[in-house]
Amino acid sequence: MSAIQEFKKFALQGNVIDLAVGIVIGAAFSKIVTSVVDDIITPAVLTPALKAAKLSDLSQLVIPGTAIKYGNFVSNIISFIILAASLFIVIRLINLAKKNQPVPPPTPKEPSSTDVLLTEIRDLLKK
Repeated sequence: MSAIQEFKKFALQGNVIDLAVGIVIGAAFSKIVTSVVDDIITPAVLTPALKAAKLSDLSQLVIPGTAIKYGNFVSNIISFIILAASLFIVIRLINLAKKNQPVPPPTPKEPSSTDVLLTEIRDLLKK
C-alpha cells in the first residue's frame, strides 16, 4: 500500500472527520463563550468593582509597577469555567440520550474452524 493510499484511508475514517468537525465547532463555541464573558458577564458582574478601582475594563487591572495584567487572566479563568461547565452539560445530555436507547442484542459468535473440526470429530465418534 502506498503512502498516499494509506493516508487517504486514514483521513477518510469516521473518527478523523468527527474530530475535525469537533475542532471547528469548538473554535466557534470558544468565540461565543469569550464574547459572553467579555461582553455580558464581565460588565454585569465586575462593573461595580471596576468603577471602584476607576477602571473601564479588566485589561487595565495590573500589578502596580509591573506589566502583569492579571485582569486578562481573571477574564480567561471565567471563560474557562463557563466553557468547561457548558461542555460538561452537553456531554451529560449526550450520555443520558445514549442510556435511553435500547441496546441491540449481541450477535452470537460463529465457532472457530478448530471448534467446527472438533464438533465433527465428536459427531463421527458418536456414530
